Amino acid sequence: MVIPEAIGFALIAGVDPSVGLYASFSIATIIAFTGGRPAMISAATAAVAVVVIPLVRDYGVSYLFAATLLMGVFQIIAALLRLDLLMRFVSQSVVTGFVNALAILIFMAQLPQLTNVTPITYAMVAGGLAIIYILPRLTTAIPSPLIAIIVLSAISIGMRLDVNTVGDMGTLPSSLPFFAWPDVPMTWETLRIIAPFSLTMAAVGLLESLLTAQIVDELTDSGSDKQREVGGQGIANFITGLLGGMGGCAMIGQSVINVKSGGRTRLSTLVAGIALLILVVVLGPLVAQVPMPALVAVMIMVSIGTFSWGSFANLKSHPWPSSVVMMATVVVVVWTHDLAQGVLVGVLLSGIFFAYKVRRLMTVETRIDGDLRSYIVSGQVFFASIDRVERAILYDDDAPRVEIDLTHAHFWDISATGVLDKIVARLERGGKAVHVSGLNEASATLVDRYGAFERPFTTMGTVGH
Repeated sequence: MVIPEAIGFALIAGVDPSVGLYASFSIATIIAFTGGRPAMISAATAAVAVVVIPLVRDYGVSYLFAATLLMGVFQIIAALLRLDLLMRFVSQSVVTGFVNALAILIFMAQLPQLTNVTPITYAMVAGGLAIIYILPRLTTAIPSPLIAIIVLSAISIGMRLDVNTVGDMGTLPSSLPFFAWPDVPMTWETLRIIAPFSLTMAAVGLLESLLTAQIVDELTDSGSDKQREVGGQGIANFITGLLGGMGGCAMIGQSVINVKSGGRTRLSTLVAGIALLILVVVLGPLVAQVPMPALVAVMIMVSIGTFSWGSFANLKSHPWPSSVVMMATVVVVVWTHDLAQGVLVGVLLSGIFFAYKVRRLMTVETRIDGDLRSYIVSGQVFFASIDRVERAILYDDDAPRVEIDLTHAHFWDISATGVLDKIVARLERGGKAVHVSGLNEASATLVDRYGAFERPFTTMGTVGH
């Protein structure tokens, strides 16, 4: 299944099919040793291929190899900087949307093989799906997708059926890849050309890899070393650039197939890479005759298995912001065919909804005791909630003394210190004596460091200024 996809991704990027096949072999084999998520399959992918189309078109394939090298360097740096920790800001709703969108894209990618084809194609796809879903009820000794491919290939070759084959997608390479430095000038101009592409490739590749790792974690009920995965992807892409391959990352479809077929260790990833090279170089003529309907049936199975069908039922029971985030992620990914854009939209919406929720949890109570007006602020004070604090202050009140009690509040940013400065200054201009009390240590440090002017205030157990 990796073979036709690798060829297709290479054609998307505008390069020879061998570039995609060598990349898939190289990345899968190397990541088996350097990656942090066992059983996950990495290879050439569409997410990276679409990024380099302008680079290949305007500068040639050698610049693609150079960009792949630099992509690996950026990812290694990302591992050292622990950028994998940014995944903590990706909510479960975004992950569910990502998975559903990817399932839809996988299915849509099969449509060209299902349009303007002979009726026998549809019959073979149906037969393949029947084998895939019925065989496991009889035995699970051999993965049913593999049996479907073998049976349909034997029927197609033996009966000389009029169906598309793997060979129709492009010529398979007949030799092993070899190390070679990209044939580009070693100048700042070259770096200026490839750096933007390399940075985008690295970001997209890591995003898809980390999300796939998270999904495989859930499928296997196990954890994985995300920092090692980021660094491993970088090493794999760097070496792949030296082998004449394009950049790549984790493949969720193949990873899911691997896990559902029983793969749990790095050996399954290594076997996938080595088997790919053997199939292409040694058994190339035979592989070229594999009918595409067999592979389409397998990918439809992957699409069905990948989609989170329970997410439909959860639309009624889950909070509406979570459902909006999930649906927005799906729509943007399917509309743009860009996983990174969809995840970015989902993360931004999650942040906005979270900030709005926290904002509503903040309250300001006021009470009068003789000539003292007290304001009791509770909750999180930050850029999204400062307006609620400011609106609660009665600047025209007759009380000559004002106390702002922050015992149950926490200041998070300079927006919070700024609004406190503004409130106190305005009250003092009105002739009122203002006292701020109850600041916890972190909030007091923030006010002391970023406040516009010095004034006495009382912290929780400490007096400072």
